[in-house]
Amino acid sequence: MSIYAFQATLENGETYSLERYRGQAIIVVNTATKCGLSPQFNELEELFQRYRDQGLMVLGFPSNQFKQEVHSASEAAEACRTTYGVDFPMHQLTVINGKEADPLFQYLEEEAPGTMGKAIKWNFTKFLIDRKGHVVERFAPQTNPTKMIPSIEKVLG
Repeated sequence: MSIYAFQATLENGETYSLERYRGQAIIVVNTATKCGLSPQFNELEELFQRYRDQGLMVLGFPSNQFKQEVHSASEAAEACRTTYGVDFPMHQLTVINGKEADPLFQYLEEEAPGTMGKAIKWNFTKFLIDRKGHVVERFAPQTNPTKMIPSIEKVLG
């Protein structure tokens, strides 16, 4: 199984298959615009701009699971665009933990458990996916996205 088996819904309501990104390396990140870690949007956007022509995609999934997100996907996406200049795709508000968790995040947690178990502990947990749709590595919320560069470059080959 790979992430290509899953669907996602963009902030505008368009649902699509992650098959759309077959052949690309992907960073999947759960986000929150009111989180103290939200300056990571800047670094994620820098990575996206730096490596997009080599095949890197960044996918942001806002979540209010930790009570640090606005109340709608469109508000979250607008905040990301205007405050941080985010150009990578943002999605609907997503449940990332528990029985109601989005199937994509259930898969990510299963494939790359954290040091303290499978559940995502905080906003800005980052998952690096290879060009075949397999989870390569999970990065902690506190890990600055620029620390992912060696892993990204390895996946991009």
